[in-house]
Amino acid sequence: MQIINNPKREDWTTILQRPTQTVVDIEGTVNQIFKEVSEKGDIAVNAFTHRFDGVSLDTNVVSVDEINEAIAQVSEPLKKAILLAKQNIEAFHTAQKTTKVELETTEGVSCWQEKRPIQKVGLYIPGGTAPLFSTVLMLAVPAQIAGCKEIVLCSPPNKEGKLAPEILYAANLCGVTKIIKVGGIQAIAGLTFGTETIPKVYKIFGPGNQFVTVAKQLATKFGVAIDMPAGPSELLVVADESANPSYIASDLLSQAEHGADSQVILVSTSQDIIEKVSDEVEKQLSVLPRRDIAEKAIANSKLIYVDNDDLALELIDEYGPEHFIICSKNEDLYVNGISNAGSIFIGDYTPESAGDYASGTNHTLPTNGFSKAYSGVNLDSFTKSMTFQKISKAGLLNIGESIELMAEAEGLQAHKNAVTIRLKDLK
Repeated sequence: MQIINNPKREDWTTILQRPTQTVVDIEGTVNQIFKEVSEKGDIAVNAFTHRFDGVSLDTNVVSVDEINEAIAQVSEPLKKAILLAKQNIEAFHTAQKTTKVELETTEGVSCWQEKRPIQKVGLYIPGGTAPLFSTVLMLAVPAQIAGCKEIVLCSPPNKEGKLAPEILYAANLCGVTKIIKVGGIQAIAGLTFGTETIPKVYKIFGPGNQFVTVAKQLATKFGVAIDMPAGPSELLVVADESANPSYIASDLLSQAEHGADSQVILVSTSQDIIEKVSDEVEKQLSVLPRRDIAEKAIANSKLIYVDNDDLALELIDEYGPEHFIICSKNEDLYVNGISNAGSIFIGDYTPESAGDYASGTNHTLPTNGFSKAYSGVNLDSFTKSMTFQKISKAGLLNIGESIELMAEAEGLQAHKNAVTIRLKDLK
């Protein structure tokens, strides 16, 4: 990991740059795949699955027999662990329900707002080197609580043309209505346009690699909403001399093992902690099963020393991390002062892994600095707010003249007439 001491403020943007390709590098590939899927449907999807995943499938759709077989393959201890995580995620997201907001803004004018579920949602679950069945829980549980009618899950098949048993078990447990063995750009394209086997949805959720992220952004051009731009994983830890170096190293490596394009950063007010964490990272890295992947991510990562906590907080806000861990005696400064972060983990005994799996918060979070403007997935992500109003005769008499004057001032005569014609009948 690169050690940087007291970087100048004008160098922060360069130092904090993510190790990702630009949209321009990827967009051509994404556009081509979208075009072919929109024109050829499953024929194109299957061709891309063969090309990128190395497998040809008789059907993309997971059968009931495959689900039952998968359920039998998952061990009882893991089923219990998944159930515990589901219960905590369910509890936290159920608590996010809001009641109807209703108000009489003026006499005779009633306005209210209600949340209604998005009817058709698509959940993208990464596969590859680490099939993320935990993401099934993070997306399907709030979708079910919100009341979404169609919950379509897409995930890339392995070389045998199957999905991980844990993914199928979690999907079945959480009420997913259709499971499709398709991944990558072609999955996002399928959910965007619809094919013979992949339903068209109204909103797409889920993390993925840089290609999936750009594909989701392109989907918005075709009238499909997305949760957020969520690309390669990232973690920033802030620590002082009171922190435990081995804990910090384990947290940094927990994100580094996600993928070669992940990024982890330590910001510290202690030179001693930086040196100790650097040593611990090397020690723990040497015995990791996913060492080769983690090493590549660590090469893109940094240990940054700054003089004080106020400066550290400014730098962290500039970065806008997906995950932010606070290991500092001055934790209140960071907890109360942070403006840009996807999810925050406080204290020595709150590893980021807890949020990834079982504490109850959602792990689908904005990356690449998008935490400056986007929230992580929550219950409201699966609903839309609809406003209603009802105006009585007295109410229209109260606000009618104001509407007429405003409409006339904007040059919209028909708008004015819609009120005038009613007011004539009331006077």
